[in-house]
Amino acid sequence: MFTVFGFYKFQKINDLKKNQKILSNLLTNKNINGSIIISKEGLNGSISGMNKDIKTTIIRLKKILNIKEFDSVNNSISKFKPFHKPKVKIKREVVPMDLKMSNRITKKNTHIDPAKWNKLIKKKETLLLDARKPFEHKVGSFKKSVNPNISNFRDFPKYLKKLKKDQPIAMFCTGGIRCEKASVFLEKKGFKNIYQLKGGILNYLKKIKPTKSLWKGECFVFDNRVSLKHGLVQGTYSICGGCRQPISIKDKKSKKYEEGVTCPNCFDKLSKNQKSRFRMRQSQIYKAKLSGKKYNFQKEFN
Repeated sequence: MFTVFGFYKFQKINDLKKNQKILSNLLTNKNINGSIIISKEGLNGSISGMNKDIKTTIIRLKKILNIKEFDSVNNSISKFKPFHKPKVKIKREVVPMDLKMSNRITKKNTHIDPAKWNKLIKKKETLLLDARKPFEHKVGSFKKSVNPNISNFRDFPKYLKKLKKDQPIAMFCTGGIRCEKASVFLEKKGFKNIYQLKGGILNYLKKIKPTKSLWKGECFVFDNRVSLKHGLVQGTYSICGGCRQPISIKDKKSKKYEEGVTCPNCFDKLSKNQKSRFRMRQSQIYKAKLSGKKYNFQKEFN
């Protein structure tokens, strides 16, 4: 079993290139795979490895960056490696939104625990906002939630400008980090009643029993598990080899589905040349499997 540890922290980080090298060596030496994004405003990561190695890595990481506690963390397990290799990237923002976290206003009681979340979102006046991408929303979401239907998070502020400033807004995303930045934007624009799900969807699915849950479907995750269900157990979705979109069991029954090549989402969009190349790649995967070799052909999620 592999431990999967997700975390983020908004805190000023200096010497990005130096810290990138130090963190890269740390992950490699501890046999930890996954991705960590660092910027001047903080870091965001999702890593996996043996539990004891994850623990020692996190202790060391906090010491390197002088972090007392993360803003949010989530833990889950995987029967296989969720990531193929370690990556530490430097970016201008940990979540691209053209917004500085230094402008953040101190908030009180706005991070709602999963145990109290249902009560908040059941209120008629509450706008339940899914801050994730459309394909994530399609895999699963809270009942009656609204999705901005934007493919790039940089466009999120344009959508937020359309909302009423006096309306209670309850936001959620996978682990919480996208909501953190969105709430800063709303605060700057004069919104008063902004709430977000503490620890994100993953925390909710971990703590709330299916019988009491208002969640419908599964939760897309940016690793090789693809989706998780209540209790953070492995979901049923997989990834299309053609368009890299999540596909369901129902999608695989479609005449437009061909393993490693196409699915209903991309069948009519891909050219004959693209389909031919994907079939060639898939044949190499089949041959590798028959010979007992590993064949990691797909790019990991960023």
